[in-house]
Amino acid sequence: MAHPISAFQAAYISIEVLIALVSVPGNILVIWAVKMNQALRDATFCFIVSLAVADVAVGALVIPLAIIINIGPQMEFYTCLMVACPVLILTESSILALLAIAVDRYLRVKIPVRYKSMVTPRRAAMAIACCWMVSFLVGLTPMFGWNNLNKMRRTQELNGSHTEFIITCQFETVISMEYMVYFNFFVWVLPPLLLMLLIYLEVFNLIRKQLNKKVSSSSNDPQKYYGKELKIAKSLALVLFLFALSWLPLHVLNCITLFCPSCQTPHILTYIAIFLTHGNSAMNPIVYAFRIKKFRTAFLQIWNQYFCCKTNKNATSTTTAEAGN
Repeated sequence: MAHPISAFQAAYISIEVLIALVSVPGNILVIWAVKMNQALRDATFCFIVSLAVADVAVGALVIPLAIIINIGPQMEFYTCLMVACPVLILTESSILALLAIAVDRYLRVKIPVRYKSMVTPRRAAMAIACCWMVSFLVGLTPMFGWNNLNKMRRTQELNGSHTEFIITCQFETVISMEYMVYFNFFVWVLPPLLLMLLIYLEVFNLIRKQLNKKVSSSSNDPQKYYGKELKIAKSLALVLFLFALSWLPLHVLNCITLFCPSCQTPHILTYIAIFLTHGNSAMNPIVYAFRIKKFRTAFLQIWNQYFCCKTNKNATSTTTAEAGN
């Protein structure tokens, strides 16, 4: 039986529940906005929907599982592993969605005339499907054998215990730090983040050159076209920055755990890092609402139509006008 919940655990659970209550409705609103607004139907916003789906799953699935792990129930090893793996899947899905968004913005400013013929809805859907398949492979790698089972069995044998293999379920108990650092962080987190940084730097460089040269584009007004691209690129770069800011502290702590076993990391730092990773799922809808006009218009339309019990004709006409732009 699990130990009684302490006051500290109760505070932790309360914060996690609050994050979930912000994250889930906020990201459902993002998905809803894209579904109902024709102006939000291009490839970029499809990738944003994929990111929002991952963020909804963080609030609806990962946070409840994190609370279970924090309580530390007694369970079988692979059951605990199944509880720990979803966060790995969804983290990788978010990273790959952000990478797809960055590549999409690059193509929009690099080849504006040929962009629509190259980035079709079908290709965007295939890219999203590939991102999720890779995410499942990366996140479920511990289930395929890269975990702490053999290490725990050796410890059990040394202690002369031959009882049923039941453990206190904790993330670090079942997930190998070698996997978290060498494979997850050094291969599937850090390189994509660095690649996205380079892509956005190139996007801003291209936009600056185009605005200065006023070259021809798919828009009748090059200044207007690249001005809009600059605003959206800044907003999406902010989403990337917040993701890196939220996730890097936890990965740094994992590196300390692996490379300096004798180092004692204060538990409060670990909890803050966990709150940052989960809280990141609640940040994106706020960024979209304040930074991207199309989302702001769609959010207001949803609010007026479905929560204020009235139809906002002005919002509808605005949406239609934006779809034509």
